[in-house]
Amino acid sequence: MEILKEIANVSGKSGLYRILKPSRSGVIVESLDGKKEKTMIGASARVSVLKDVSIFVEGKQDSVPLSTVFTTIKSIHGDKVDISLKEASDKDLIEFLDTVLPEFDRSRVYVSDIKKIISWYNTLVANYPDAFADEQEEDDKTTLVASQKDEEAAAE
Repeated sequence: MEILKEIANVSGKSGLYRILKPSRSGVIVESLDGKKEKTMIGASARVSVLKDVSIFVEGKQDSVPLSTVFTTIKSIHGDKVDISLKEASDKDLIEFLDTVLPEFDRSRVYVSDIKKIISWYNTLVANYPDAFADEQEEDDKTTLVASQKDEEAAAE
């Protein structure tokens, strides 16, 4: 999911931002909220690129990349997660993530993190609907190639 290299969360600011260009004193970003405001984010601000974000899980792995979680959400919920973040209970949000990523670490993933995941997913689908289609096509091609190799190995 290449688009996640361009999208960031800025600590202390709500929403997501598309990184336009780095500068000497920080980075220029554009908000993904309908206003498309361009802002200069100083070098002291904490900017997290979504490509580098992952979710803590229990077991052999320490974490699962956010792109994998988004792909799973897409396959289960489609183009929008219909959970009202203001009205949903903590239990509802935990159940949502449990259906998407059953092995998530309940002691290190907070309800506020789940709210961010849902909000970010809905924002990305609204602004970049093709990003998830490309990922699904890539997964389908990988599965097809793997099944063809299995068939060839079985034929030998």
